[in-house]
Amino acid sequence: MGHHHHTRGVKGRMLFSFALNMLITVAEVVGGLLSGSLALLSDSLHNFSDSMSLLASYFAIKIGERRANEKYTFGYKRAEILVAFINSAVLVGVSLLLLVEAYRRFKNPEPIDGPLMLGVALIGLLANLLSVLLLHGHAHGLNVRSAYLHLLSDTLSSVAVVAGGVAIIKWDVIWVDSLVTALISLYIFREAYEILRESVEVLMEASPNLDLGAIKDEIESIPGVKNAHHFHAWRIGENEVHFECHVDVDDMPLGEAQRIIDEVEDRLRKFGITHVTVQLEVDRCGGKNLLCGEENT
Repeated sequence: MGHHHHTRGVKGRMLFSFALNMLITVAEVVGGLLSGSLALLSDSLHNFSDSMSLLASYFAIKIGERRANEKYTFGYKRAEILVAFINSAVLVGVSLLLLVEAYRRFKNPEPIDGPLMLGVALIGLLANLLSVLLLHGHAHGLNVRSAYLHLLSDTLSSVAVVAGGVAIIKWDVIWVDSLVTALISLYIFREAYEILRESVEVLMEASPNLDLGAIKDEIESIPGVKNAHHFHAWRIGENEVHFECHVDVDDMPLGEAQRIIDEVEDRLRKFGITHVTVQLEVDRCGGKNLLCGEENT
């Protein structure tokens, strides 16, 4: 009951933060268009990405509560990965467009309403701080913690826009707007690219960061195991790692075979593997290579 109560509390705070960030996004888009500030528009993109991150995290919690069924035997864990892929791909493209626009503005400056820019940026900063405070102390687990870090980084981004607004009002240095835009866009590009790369790896069932050689040595050190080969490793979601392999043994009673399977599963937990499938065999595979289809050397 305590866990479900905590989950309900976090989901409520995340929804409120999502609504708050969407309001900031709209305010910064309108403020950016009216004031002529590209920095405000780029910060609105950052807020929008935070909103999508919060929404994805919220639905990840909701979907994670659903059980596997005959259609989706692995459950719905990849829903969050799909959202992350789409969101990050869009952000990479838009951040590149903003960099091009920042360069164009730097070469041909346009007038900026400094006071309006500063006013909207301050509203965004206060709203971001409120969102951070709402989730502070509730950022447990990778999913919620990543959303919290997004909000924290956006607060720092808002500080940069506020500083840019002050500089424009005080010293009339319009080029600062392009500089702040470029810095925010580069930051968004870096963060979005990392998420995009990781989500593609999960969707392509790339092997997580596992030392397959060490795993092979670990399995083959079990008494009764002659050889371990044909390894496959992949991730279902962010934290669920599946692994399967063939293990060559002598002909033995079923009870002894089960002991070997249980020990393989137990030993592989230290590698971060959450689900193991072992196929025992007696001199069945011709090639006993680490990977299926690997050339004999």
